[in-house]
Amino acid sequence: MGFSAAARLWGPPGLLLTFAFHPALCLRAAQTSAPPHRDYCVLGAGPAGLQMAYFLQRAGRDYAVFERAPRPGSFFTRYPRHRKLISINKRHTGKANAEFNLRHDWNSLLSHDPGLLFRHYSRAYFPDAGDMVRYLGDFADRLGLHVLYNTTIAHVTLHKDRQAWNGHYFILTDRKGHAHRCGVLFVATGLSVPNQVDFPGSEYVEGYESVSVDPKDFEGQNVLILGRGNSAFETAENILGVTNFIHMLSRSRVRLSWATHYVGDLRAINNGLLDTYQLKSLDGLLESDLTDLAVVKDREGKFHVTLKFFLEEGNQSADTITLPQDDNDNFAMRVAYDRVIRCLGWNFDFSIFNESLRLSSGGEFSKKYPLVKASYESKGSRGLFVLGTASHSVDYRKSAGGFIHGFRYTVRAVHRLLEHRHHDVAWPSTQHPISQLTSSIVRRVNEASGLYQMFGVLADVVLLKENAAAFEYLEEFPMQMLAQLETITGRKARHGLFVINMEYGRNFSGPDKDVFFYDRSVGHTEDAWQSNFLHPVIYYYRHLPTEQEVRFRPADWALPRPTAIHHIVEDFLTDWTAPVGHILPLRRFLENCLDTDLRSFYAESCFLFALTHQKLPPFCQQGYLRMQGLVGTETLRRHGVESGLLRDYTIVGRRREDQGQGPLSSSRAPGPPVQPLDSNKEEL
Repeated sequence: MGFSAAARLWGPPGLLLTFAFHPALCLRAAQTSAPPHRDYCVLGAGPAGLQMAYFLQRAGRDYAVFERAPRPGSFFTRYPRHRKLISINKRHTGKANAEFNLRHDWNSLLSHDPGLLFRHYSRAYFPDAGDMVRYLGDFADRLGLHVLYNTTIAHVTLHKDRQAWNGHYFILTDRKGHAHRCGVLFVATGLSVPNQVDFPGSEYVEGYESVSVDPKDFEGQNVLILGRGNSAFETAENILGVTNFIHMLSRSRVRLSWATHYVGDLRAINNGLLDTYQLKSLDGLLESDLTDLAVVKDREGKFHVTLKFFLEEGNQSADTITLPQDDNDNFAMRVAYDRVIRCLGWNFDFSIFNESLRLSSGGEFSKKYPLVKASYESKGSRGLFVLGTASHSVDYRKSAGGFIHGFRYTVRAVHRLLEHRHHDVAWPSTQHPISQLTSSIVRRVNEASGLYQMFGVLADVVLLKENAAAFEYLEEFPMQMLAQLETITGRKARHGLFVINMEYGRNFSGPDKDVFFYDRSVGHTEDAWQSNFLHPVIYYYRHLPTEQEVRFRPADWALPRPTAIHHIVEDFLTDWTAPVGHILPLRRFLENCLDTDLRSFYAESCFLFALTHQKLPPFCQQGYLRMQGLVGTETLRRHGVESGLLRDYTIVGRRREDQGQGPLSSSRAPGPPVQPLDSNKEEL
């Protein structure tokens, strides 16, 4: 072969030939142009990320979870610093119903495996954080979830493509430079950036994330803690018995969870310092805006708190700076401190997300949480969903969406939304005859954990069929998306609907409320609308509310003003099964809305209705006339006789036979005629 022939071979045609004989080179080129694709990508293998992975896997979807640590739940390997969780682990309720028990299990994720309940991992009411790490590891391993460990995503951006589900793909680049392409992105990274306030002397402050947890390091010291949440009180509780005193400073007053009914506020397990403050044992609480203060250090290494306007630029010494006590010898913080500790909570880490994703507006609140809709989808990027603690902006200080016992249900709602959007799988529902409406609602308000924990956020929806002959029951739908229900669920709401929600009394909860006042409980059904404690509320709409009606609903209303509304009176045992107090008023409300009779009847009564009424109750239409219903037994008949609901026709028959008459010689149907009911108990 001559030089010219060789040149032709290794020229452009030869280059093509080389690629033909070396497929690996072709593959490498293809990988460079198109990174590996997943339909769904999950950032973070914490509780929310694993929960979404479970639902994706059960549905058979293409997904991957990216986790920077070698195991799931890396946050809980460090936090809380003093290792005690404040999520309750109630192992005994006296009930066998698994759904009911989840109401009081604040740590378990949802799965089909009863062995993956947190009560199998700890016996403590407030478990150790290490137990959570162990639980999450088993959850991922036993269910075979697809988690890519030791994979730190360093940058996330958009790549527009008309063929993508949302008009763009999400490109994730890890620290090794490998790119991953995703159709839908779930951000479940939690809040991981310590919240810091910039003020003169902030460099002297120790952070909650790094301060010593050994009480011996604080013996005989004066300690100032900046913050007023659970991390601040957790830190104080750890050193309360060894310090000279602890002062706690924050701009807001103490919010106690038992007063606000918000589980993120101060929990009783951590509030020992409140006792020592109110009982005047040297410890104390102070209120001030941290941005107005400054911390200066003296020659002995002690720290003094002063006002920012006393400082002159470049002069930070306590020996030369004017202190408040120089003008006011009764200044509360006139003592020197040995330690100043910052416990101001956490913010979302926006650093890895390109500005094109528009996760933050730059406002004060959006520095803590990403901007999301009520559907948990980003306001700036379609197809990007925020899950878990970072999604708490939807119900901040209102419900439990920032905690496992709440977001395990919001994650499921997001999954159901996407199943319909991308796979034409309608929102799960069950269909029933209208005669079962009362019992269906009663069952859910007494058992459902999602309704109970995500009160005011997730609600059950009953879609009525034509002529109210039947209904379709949808569980745990995001209430604020009600106007878009048909689009999100694939279900039709053409003939009216009921929305079942759980609510506290509107003027009951709050940091300045006395929630222990006398007669705080409502017990009479006619006063049910004044119930203070958590109780079911049913809204009836003839038509699906519009987006404008949802947006401009009355203040303090969870939903737009309905056609009719019903409160089931609060119950001390959260057991809404009282026949007269709970079920009867609910049934009457439903009957008034539907203009029908929802009672159940014996065949005898249905027969009399057929002879004397133009409109049969639905129970008779759907049961008796179709030869469906309860099969009579001697036990059932005897029960009816003993309760006074039925006559004992065996005795009547014997008397007639003794008198020489046939048992059915009467010309009219046996039994008493249908009469108006004289009491609530008779109506039942």
